Amino acid sequence: MSDKNFDVIVIGGGPGGYVAAIRAAQLKMKVAVVEANHLGGICLNWGCIPTKALLRCSEVYHLAHNAESFGLKVKGLEFDLQKIVERSRGVAKQLSGGIGHLLKKNKVTVFDGFGKLEGKGVVSVNGKDKLTGKHIIIATGARARILPGLEPDGKFVWTYKEALVPDTMPKKLLVIGSGAIGIEFASFFKTLGAEVTVVEMMDRIVPVEDAEISAMLEKALTKQGMKIIKNAKVSKLDKGKDEVTAHIEGKDGKVEKLKFDRVISAVGIVANTEDLGLEKTKVKLDRGHIVTDGYLKTDEPGGMRLAMSRVLHGWRIKRRMRGSFAPRRSSAKKTYTRWISLTFRAVLIVIRRWLVSV
Repeated sequence: MSDKNFDVIVIGGGPGGYVAAIRAAQLKMKVAVVEANHLGGICLNWGCIPTKALLRCSEVYHLAHNAESFGLKVKGLEFDLQKIVERSRGVAKQLSGGIGHLLKKNKVTVFDGFGKLEGKGVVSVNGKDKLTGKHIIIATGARARILPGLEPDGKFVWTYKEALVPDTMPKKLLVIGSGAIGIEFASFFKTLGAEVTVVEMMDRIVPVEDAEISAMLEKALTKQGMKIIKNAKVSKLDKGKDEVTAHIEGKDGKVEKLKFDRVISAVGIVANTEDLGLEKTKVKLDRGHIVTDGYLKTDEPGGMRLAMSRVLHGWRIKRRMRGSFAPRRSSAKKTYTRWISLTFRAVLIVIRRWLVSV
């Protein structure tokens, strides 16, 4: 087998991709990972992990402010935003390096560049090097959703990336969207002293969670002084010299104009399925998402699969390729598994802070 001929090629080195690659290597397959940016993907480098590092810092800061509850005295407490960010980036960098070590240890070949399908079993890297493989796994992850009129500029309007490395501590912050991303950043900046307003289109925050979780979390956040506006949307942002004016439209159509220092757009994510060469295959898309069966297999003959729920699905795919995995039910229809979401960690942090301050 040549240096560019593999049993498995994984496009994307995030939690779904690198786990699948390592498991395939452990099953004695020759494996390649093609990653355009950083090993670990968005989750490790610009999502779940660095966000939790920020939340941990703010949690410690909150606990220190309530030290007397524990019989302790703390004087002159301050925070250094730059050092908080440096710690968060350091955690991400360390873990990303660890993934590189794991891949090397398991003899997985890593190609730095953008992977694109060039035909049956062929993947190009940056349009140059061409790799061939019996099986191809698409694990390209997602990115921030951008809505018209709410486009980020990196200065006044942020996505999660700018919010993870803020150049200044906003005094008044607007968070558009109350999903996991929005609520985590809202909680972080509120704990450090920002005046935070969250706007949510649905009738409750973290709408994908159970209603009881939403109610408990909202109670905790409002007790901390956070302003939450539900059943509303931000229809427009007017950028001034030093501030942003948000047009917040309620369910009744009335518009309220509020001024903020910074805005975080956290209105969800979209799949990275563009420019992958899928048009050259029989893979089907549904609103940008790749369609699979219960085995996470696409309609492309010969073994093109999707690692769409990160760690577990990456592991399941590899077992299925070796014929050692089958769904518990005989039906091959698409199956769904319910998992505790990453929001839960943020919920626990917020509620724990609330209990400490009671």
